[in-house]
Amino acid sequence: MKLVHKSLERDGAGSIVLVPEETEDMWHAFNLIQEGDAVRASTIRKVTTESNTGSRTSDRVRTILTVQVENIDFDTQACMLRLKGRNIEENQHVKMGAYHTIDLELNRKFTLKKPLWDSIHLDRIELACDPSKSADVAAVVMAEGLAHVCLVTSCMTITRAKIDVSIPRKRRGDCSQHDKGLNKFYDQVIQAVLRHVNFEVVKAVLIASPGFVRQQFFDYMYQQALQDPVVQARLVDTKASEEVRALESFYKMLKNEPAKAFYGPKHVAMAVEGDAVETLLVSDKLFRAQNVAERRKYVELVDKV
Repeated sequence: MKLVHKSLERDGAGSIVLVPEETEDMWHAFNLIQEGDAVRASTIRKVTTESNTGSRTSDRVRTILTVQVENIDFDTQACMLRLKGRNIEENQHVKMGAYHTIDLELNRKFTLKKPLWDSIHLDRIELACDPSKSADVAAVVMAEGLAHVCLVTSCMTITRAKIDVSIPRKRRGDCSQHDKGLNKFYDQVIQAVLRHVNFEVVKAVLIASPGFVRQQFFDYMYQQALQDPVVQARLVDTKASEEVRALESFYKMLKNEPAKAFYGPKHVAMAVEGDAVETLLVSDKLFRAQNVAERRKYVELVDKV
């Protein structure tokens, strides 16, 4: 995500102009935009005009609209974000108050205006716009002849490439065609990894498969390079693993020292008030609450820790 402009007042109100550059940026936008917010963006509108003779023609025109969001629809498979609401600014093609649905597009800026930008919103902006906080783990999930190259971020897993190669069967006394097909498959997977994985950011590549496919590809590509302690240390230091370790630590404490592990809004709030919290885990779903008071409650909880 690219931050183009930020204009915030002392009371927290204001607008921020962003450009989504990756599909994951739509996930960040989904977590930022709430019902009641105003979004200004480029969009396509079907416009019907009537001539002097009474004939009507319809055209699809690109225009800039500002809508007050009433409904948010996020397609997790396609990473598409649709925002439905009423037009709140004068436009030559769309009447004031008319409904319109804006599809946020990659590499097209949009302006998000809120009555209050709280700390969670601003942390989300920082997370989305800082390249160093992007995907730091890649994964190759594979079977013989089929592989998916994925990027694992702290928020979601994105499939970057699918490799599907037909592998000839082994014949009695002759495995040359089978081995040739496997090597072709492995080469295509390697090229996909090199094309879609930014090794200036990614610290480790995970390989997963049923059977021995993972090990065979592991030997072919890395020649056991991942046994290097330096690479293993990079894997331990990734953000996604930090969250997993925190959750595992909570479950372990809940089992062995239940008096030190708290869960549920009431008990967690009491622990925060008593300044007894070392690690606080909060689901993103709670920050997407449309009830302003409820969201503010969880934001204040995070700010106190």
